[in-house]
Amino acid sequence: MKPLNLILGSSGKTGSRIVKKLNQLNIPIRLGSRKSNPSFDWEKSESWETLIKGVDHIYISYQPDLAVPTSIHHIQTLVDLAIKCKVKRLVLLSGRGEPEAITCEKLVQGSGLEWTILRSSWFSQNFSEGMFLDAILQRKIIFPKIKIKEPFIDLDDLTDLAVDSLVNQKHVGKLYELTGPTLYSFEETFSFIANEIKESIPFEEIPLKDYISMLGDFGLSEETIWLIQYLFETVLDGRNEFIQNDFEIAMGRKPKDFKYYAKETAKSGVWNSKF
Repeated sequence: MKPLNLILGSSGKTGSRIVKKLNQLNIPIRLGSRKSNPSFDWEKSESWETLIKGVDHIYISYQPDLAVPTSIHHIQTLVDLAIKCKVKRLVLLSGRGEPEAITCEKLVQGSGLEWTILRSSWFSQNFSEGMFLDAILQRKIIFPKIKIKEPFIDLDDLTDLAVDSLVNQKHVGKLYELTGPTLYSFEETFSFIANEIKESIPFEEIPLKDYISMLGDFGLSEETIWLIQYLFETVLDGRNEFIQNDFEIAMGRKPKDFKYYAKETAKSGVWNSKF
């Protein structure tokens, strides 16, 4: 009998892709999101046991981010329940350079269960499915003054490794730091996209404090603004400005470059102006 895999965040960027691929492989899955039945909500731990009972492996994607201080309590609660329910393996999506994420990693590593850690750089898909999409559609980028470069990882690559970590034994006990093959500044990434859609996308830099103030004017929640500010001040301070070859070691091929992502994504029409 094939192991049953619970995918937490099954409707999110990584979870939905993992669900699709596991379905293609005819691997048994159980969905874990606010939309699933039974539903999964990180703030309602009293309801988790129903979802976890009978599960062999769990993919853990924490919403909104492991950088949020509450993540440590929630991950500890989940680990304790996984042990109680005799779960065999945990695969944790983590973030590079986040102290809270490292604490959560240690909770998983110290659980006594099989584990794999996927410590990821920023997703390329943040430009087509996440926080930067609206600005691209409006053809006007206002960005904080940050000169740091980032090795963006493509979610197709992360998905392949996450699925392999769930279905194969060879990744047990491994911590992979996942990056793309090249460091790019944010200005460069937006210029690649502009080149692919053959339109101008003006790029304006402003002080971080002014950028954060602007987000408030847009009506974002305090929690979202706090997280964005934390990520720009902490994760993008230079600590992650290097490339790792962990993906190639794990999967035997190089990860996709951001330029390839921009070229392929432009073909989908997702960046066609709607304004």
